[in-house]
Amino acid sequence: MTEDSIVAKLRRYSRFLGDDCAVIRPRPNEDLLFTTDFSIENVHFTRDQKASGIGHRALARSLSDIAAMGGKPRYCLVSLALAPWTNSRWIDGFYRGLLKLARSTATELAGGDLSHSSQLTCDVMVCGSIARGQALPRSGAKPGDTIYVSGPLGGWTHKPVIVPRLQLGRKLVGKANACMDISDGLALDLYRLCRESGVAADIQSIPLLPGATVQQALRDGEDYELLYTAAASRRVPGIAIGSIRQGRPGALTYAGKRLEPKGYDHTQHCT
Repeated sequence: MTEDSIVAKLRRYSRFLGDDCAVIRPRPNEDLLFTTDFSIENVHFTRDQKASGIGHRALARSLSDIAAMGGKPRYCLVSLALAPWTNSRWIDGFYRGLLKLARSTATELAGGDLSHSSQLTCDVMVCGSIARGQALPRSGAKPGDTIYVSGPLGGWTHKPVIVPRLQLGRKLVGKANACMDISDGLALDLYRLCRESGVAADIQSIPLLPGATVQQALRDGEDYELLYTAAASRRVPGIAIGSIRQGRPGALTYAGKRLEPKGYDHTQHCT
């Protein structure tokens, strides 16, 4: 197994591989969306999980960011630092899971990088597109807006498979005022949305996945559902959970009580 042999396999799935850069010419009158996410052994997955599932999840996390902007994914770059325990079978499984999701979402593999490390690390960059000026920001929430989530919540222990809400994100364009995905817990991510919008929020109810607790939905993260707001008079898909109001930017309540904006923060694990 060599770097060239891996790239030779991947060239069957991509028309862009072979040069030092992928050359992509976007259409006029559109905005390109770029996002990137790490998947790191013992942080985002463990080696006993299926390789195909790790590959699926690595791409799904970045696709969720494109969904939150209302965009369509177009290309991805996948950089993989292989650990000593990996082999050709594992690599084939990883790309099988990633490429299956790529095909189902019309995302073309456009390149990446291969290296080695003491623990497996993957970085997936996705380029998406949207009509110029139509991207959904975090900063557009307004007092009086209704707050929605795209599905029940419960955190990573109750969400083994990530389903990027791409179709829903596109339906929200021109309807939602603000949008983001829930990666670090409802409480922390709603706080971030409110801070960017200069507003406060009240949560009345939280839809839960089977077996999940309210605290897991608020704090654990990795739900990858969409969190968005829209005018109360506007009909949008999703589950209404509360409302936006004037107040100190980022101030939150749940069921009438003050809610601390705590969730998953990678920096808390640094020394």
